[in-house]
Amino acid sequence: MQLRRVVITGLGTINPLGHNIETYFTNLIDGVSGAAPITRFDAALFKTRFACEVKNYDPAQFGFDRKEERKLDLFTQFALISATQAIEDSSLDMSKENMGRIGVIWGTGIGGIDTLFQEIKGYVAGGGNPRFSPFLIPKMIPDIAAGLISMKYGFRGPNFATVSACASSTNAMADAFNYIRLGKADVIVTGGSEAGITPPSVGGFNSAQALSTRNEDYLRASRPFDKTRDGFVMGEGGSSLIFEEYEHAVARGAKIYAEVGGCGMSADAYHITASHPEGLGAILAMQSALEDAGLRPNEVDYLNVHGTSTPVGDPAELIAVKEVFGDDVYKLHISATKSMTGHLLGAAGALEALACVCAINREMIPPTINFEHEDPEIDYKLNLTLNIAQPRKVRAAMSNNFGFGGHNATIILKTL
Repeated sequence: MQLRRVVITGLGTINPLGHNIETYFTNLIDGVSGAAPITRFDAALFKTRFACEVKNYDPAQFGFDRKEERKLDLFTQFALISATQAIEDSSLDMSKENMGRIGVIWGTGIGGIDTLFQEIKGYVAGGGNPRFSPFLIPKMIPDIAAGLISMKYGFRGPNFATVSACASSTNAMADAFNYIRLGKADVIVTGGSEAGITPPSVGGFNSAQALSTRNEDYLRASRPFDKTRDGFVMGEGGSSLIFEEYEHAVARGAKIYAEVGGCGMSADAYHITASHPEGLGAILAMQSALEDAGLRPNEVDYLNVHGTSTPVGDPAELIAVKEVFGDDVYKLHISATKSMTGHLLGAAGALEALACVCAINREMIPPTINFEHEDPEIDYKLNLTLNIAQPRKVRAAMSNNFGFGGHNATIILKTL
């Protein structure tokens, strides 16, 4: 069977660095930090009191009236906003499309967690009186974002959600890629969204000792590869990409941002939260992606690492990268854009795929910001793009995302 080619024809995002693609790309290259004190709840008693929130968010500015706002968890609002932007950017003419050949595959790690939290709070405050909202279940379930995007536009193709912790939206993109190249759809809206800046999320990650606690220096708290890194900074938002079969895109004269080269998935089979110290699962995911794309390691110019700024995770990933790329690793540009956006959990992969699109189309490598102190566990002969963006023509870009439970996912984007 001849596999079909898949390209990217539309982009959309709302995230801590901006409410649209242009602002996001500009701030990404400029090395802007999205961290600030938490405003979504009173975090005074928490170990971590800052995060990378979407700034100046007003649902009404994106067309949500008060009734819709009450029916939609924030993670779904972010999904709809980014998907709408991407669909508009793609210039798809719905009157000419077979709606049964357009699908939505969406990733999220924890879905409507704030909706669930608020309803439980109300239950407890009401003395156990079970007066739950009829919207509780449809607001909180992870698949609702994919469902609502399809309902808004009438897409009747494949429609579901992927949940694999912080690998969720990378898995969603891998599924979209495979469904199109296997002939199951012509166009798929894919990506991910997350709105996890809530008391249970922040409190839970604090208890797991996963979050940075640099409350007095929050702008510089996310510092991958720095000796003083002490955990990740939570982020939120949504990002969407239109994956489209190549001939379909060419026939309608679509602009093409990049081609999807290949993907790889694996499991660490090691620990519920920690990465394998030798990076075995990460190695397998990257090698599988290269094989799927038909690329040699020296044909990849940029790697957007998972790079969460945790003491254990950063060195383990670089060990895996060196194993996969061998002697070519020192010719590779590497960066960790979570240093700017924070960690969007299940939505991280889609946002970082956009960073790869940025690198390919702007011929600039986004930086890893906030680096100050060398760590003997890190090989600084690697080009980690520290603090300042660097120009480079990018033929192919790889993005890694790893999730609690040992989930690993890698995707490769490339020029045509």
